[in-house]
Amino acid sequence: MEGVEEYSHAGFPAFRVGGRKFASLASQPAGYGNLMLTPEQQAAFVEEAPEIFLPIPGGFGRMGHTHIRLAAASEDVLAGALRTAWKLRLDRNAKTGREKKARTRTQRTQR
Repeated sequence: MEGVEEYSHAGFPAFRVGGRKFASLASQPAGYGNLMLTPEQQAAFVEEAPEIFLPIPGGFGRMGHTHIRLAAASEDVLAGALRTAWKLRLDRNAKTGREKKARTRTQRTQR
């Protein structure tokens, strides 16, 4: 996916675009990946495949943060869910101008 950077979050791989996280493996020891979705996207994923997707407990889950059961997800399901979270982050970055700011910051550090 275009513009994705991998970095460490809580000692586990996480993924961001435009400087903002959209997915992580911070819950990998429990068998989960984490996706940052809207509550509506989360509800659709959970309704369609409750054996694969579940809200992260607590407030983060109410905001759309979603576990994906890594052992239960096919490569296609995982790729589609990641693409959804990535696209959401791109759209949100565009609304806030975040992508432009992150690109400018990267350009300054490369000089």
